[in-house]
Amino acid sequence: MKLWGGNKFDFYSGIGSYRSDIIHPYIDVVTSFLISFKNPLTVCDLGCGDFNVRKEFVKHTKNYIAVDIVADLITYNKEKFKEENLEFHCLDIAVDDLPSGDCVLLRQVLQHLSNAEVQSIVNKLSDFKYVIVTEHIPEGDFIPNNDIISGQGIRLKKESGVHLSALPFNFKVKEEKRLLSVVLDNGKGCYSNYIL
Repeated sequence: MKLWGGNKFDFYSGIGSYRSDIIHPYIDVVTSFLISFKNPLTVCDLGCGDFNVRKEFVKHTKNYIAVDIVADLITYNKEKFKEENLEFHCLDIAVDDLPSGDCVLLRQVLQHLSNAEVQSIVNKLSDFKYVIVTEHIPEGDFIPNNDIISGQGIRLKKESGVHLSALPFNFKVKEEKRLLSVVLDNGKGCYSNYIL
């Protein structure tokens, strides 16, 4: 319905997937992580969207499994992006079993989901050694995880954002490390990237 803009695109994941000041630092930090391994990882990209950003990571992985809930988008991505180690699956990550792998990428996905759906996903994340989460959050202090109705909007309107290790999720991790934070110039929060 073009609610995020992108009127010239068949599919458009929003400005967070196209603004160079947002995507280039993200691509750099995730690429650095992926190439730090002697043996390339199998990556599960949960909520791959239009694949504009994620296409940069495929060459640095053993296998790249890209997942999205939108069937037409997955069909489109299968036609547009073809690599030997790349596969696309149409799944509801809150309901369906997840593909197996070493690392999960969750980029700007959880912010659109209700706490019940986020919890369902969190329950599956312990199957992965690494989880890289990116969320649009308020700048500065905020109360995390205020519940929303799933859809186009995000918690930013409630001056909240997703943080998996906080209540009610309490995702237990061995180590949490912030990889990157990009403050938006429009005063509307920042993109926070962390690895669990």
